[in-house]
Amino acid sequence: MVDNLAEGVHAFTSNVFLVTGERTVVVDTGANFDAVSEIESRVDDLDAVILTHTHKDHVGNLEAIKDAFEVDAWGFDSSVDGVDHEIEDEGIVTLGDHEYVAMHTPGHKNDHLCFYAEEPGILFAGDLIFQKGSYGRTDLPEGDHGKLVLSIHDVFDRIDEDLQAMHAGHGPSVTDRPYKHVELTAGIVLDEAE
Repeated sequence: MVDNLAEGVHAFTSNVFLVTGERTVVVDTGANFDAVSEIESRVDDLDAVILTHTHKDHVGNLEAIKDAFEVDAWGFDSSVDGVDHEIEDEGIVTLGDHEYVAMHTPGHKNDHLCFYAEEPGILFAGDLIFQKGSYGRTDLPEGDHGKLVLSIHDVFDRIDEDLQAMHAGHGPSVTDRPYKHVELTAGIVLDEAE
């Protein structure tokens, strides 16, 4: 089960996804709200924190969650403060009851990762791809539009048309034909690159 702990929060934060099952994890920690209480109201324990990337709105609550649940954080680059273990490109991570392949997807930030599980058809897109053809900004440090375009197409080439859900770093999760949203984004960035 995937639950967005930041839904309804009126503060500058990313989405915070609690994924329950065999391995209960939080994907991104958000910022500027009490994520620890939100987790405690739903589960007794947490196995790990998984990061799509380390912009402040995604890691503001990182230390509080790590301290409260005595867990480590996993991300692409362990040289970044707060990241304890590295997830390699094409590495496999268990979120809830399913195995996800990690895809290194720079462009929004150098350490950006997306996570995709063919079964059950779920994509955690971070700040790479959003609904309705939107995509991550590249005007922040480490942003690179050319890399972003390549990363979006790498994800589009990897996912299956039977995608059931896309959970992005901001905005609502997409459960109504999410593949079409990724396809639209891929088409838009390709047009812009030409």
